[in-house]
Amino acid sequence: MRKQIAAANWKMNLDLQQAEQLMTQLLATDHSLGKDQLALFAVPFPYLLTVQQKLAGKTNAKVAAQNCASTNNGAYTGEVSAEMLKGMNVEYVIIGHSERREYFQETPAILAAKVNKALEAGIKPVFCCGEPLTVREADTQNSYVAAQLKESLFHLDKSQLTDFIIAYEPIWAIGTGRTASSDQAQEMHQHIRKVLADQYGQEMADSVSILYGGSVKAANASDIFGKPDVDGGLVGGASLDAKEFAAIINSLK
Repeated sequence: MRKQIAAANWKMNLDLQQAEQLMTQLLATDHSLGKDQLALFAVPFPYLLTVQQKLAGKTNAKVAAQNCASTNNGAYTGEVSAEMLKGMNVEYVIIGHSERREYFQETPAILAAKVNKALEAGIKPVFCCGEPLTVREADTQNSYVAAQLKESLFHLDKSQLTDFIIAYEPIWAIGTGRTASSDQAQEMHQHIRKVLADQYGQEMADSVSILYGGSVKAANASDIFGKPDVDGGLVGGASLDAKEFAAIINSLK
């Protein structure tokens, strides 16, 4: 059975004291995770060890990095490599988030290199894909997302993608006032799984956890997570509220 995952993406928010307070509040909330469920906390680099210490002893709650470099080391001021994350026992890393693609011009080739480096270090990528409003309005979202997967993942062997994590971000429904329905989420998740199955076989495709990353909140999480091909969520703003994120965790099926 593939994992059901609630992944918090704090982005560039909170100071250290606020980060510690948020984790303390969250751990005190009424939430539970089954053996096939996982909570991820993608926190800013300076807080990785702090949050990791807060989660010590928990087998189904882990920290994740929000990014990694496409190289192992060298004269790349400000970068953090997968090897560095490995040395901190970080097990997960987000790669290809829409904000990295848009603001930092990360290309499919760069993302493929980052995926390679993460896997070489034994770190599991949370690979993001998703279409902007212009693509959705042109009704070409299926081919657009398929191209993102093919260009950055299809150089990998099937064994490297087993138990992989993909996060679908409908960029047009994030902070725009527009809302993607649970049916639209299911439609795209089903499409992503078919793209994987066509390349690697249904068994591998069925092992991949596909998360929805379009303004998930406690109020809509159960509806979205209830869809057969939606395996949880990549949660932005709502993950900065302990009670809200606890309710999202409890919405996992």
